[in-house]
Amino acid sequence: MSRHTTWRVGGPARGFFQPADLPDLQAFLQQLDAAEKLFWVGLGSNLLVRDGGIDAVVIAPLSGLRQMTSLGGGRFRFEAGVPCNKVARFSAQQGYVGAEFLAGIPGTLGGALAMNAGAWGSETWDFVEQVETIDRRGQVHRRSAAEFKVGYRHIAGPEDEWFVAAVMQFADGDVEAAQRRIQQLLAQRSATQPSNQPSCGSVFRNPEGDHAARLIEAAGLKGYCIGKACVSEKHANFIINSGGATAADIEALITHVQRRVAEKSGIDLQHEVRIVGKGVE
Repeated sequence: MSRHTTWRVGGPARGFFQPADLPDLQAFLQQLDAAEKLFWVGLGSNLLVRDGGIDAVVIAPLSGLRQMTSLGGGRFRFEAGVPCNKVARFSAQQGYVGAEFLAGIPGTLGGALAMNAGAWGSETWDFVEQVETIDRRGQVHRRSAAEFKVGYRHIAGPEDEWFVAAVMQFADGDVEAAQRRIQQLLAQRSATQPSNQPSCGSVFRNPEGDHAARLIEAAGLKGYCIGKACVSEKHANFIINSGGATAADIEALITHVQRRVAEKSGIDLQHEVRIVGKGVE
């Protein structure tokens, strides 16, 4: 899985499948043994796969589910494999605004839907009208946004269904300003985040009224390393793989940061990165 995560770590999966398109994904699920465990991966950001790997078949829809369609009136249908920055660019090019924040999120729309990804005051589900999900039998369901419980970096909905597309609604506005905003956000991301080094994006949730990066820096942890996993000197809420880190190094550093911040500030940081799989004994 080190080939399929932005941290460049992770052991083997039981199987790996990249659908060519939605019908290909449906056909694969229909012939798959019902007892087989599934695990879905987009760009592999916001994900730590342990060194022992995943006892599941990994489905990676990035290369196949990438259709973008304007439905008119500011409504768009995006498949789950569309990178978030393309959602922002496509909607702006069509004359609508609101999706600019997605330009700064390093993942696919499927991942953004699954965790209600957000940045700069906006969240993915602020704009979702309906979604399409697929179940274990390969059947596609169309569900309204009201069928999901939406929270901060969390979504609850029907079990054993996975996002394959969403219809999103954006507003009329100053498109030139929106495009400038996208460029600004990308430049800001490059200037303030270690975008040229393997990371998962932000590791910890911001506690209410504060920022995880400030708390980590106040605990004296900028640049702190365990093995080849290091707290970024550029942005303290990023852990980077400086070259040859293991998933165990990264997980140990996450735990160390939580412990030190709790000792220093009394705040228990919650990681937003998803940690899966088994370690190496």
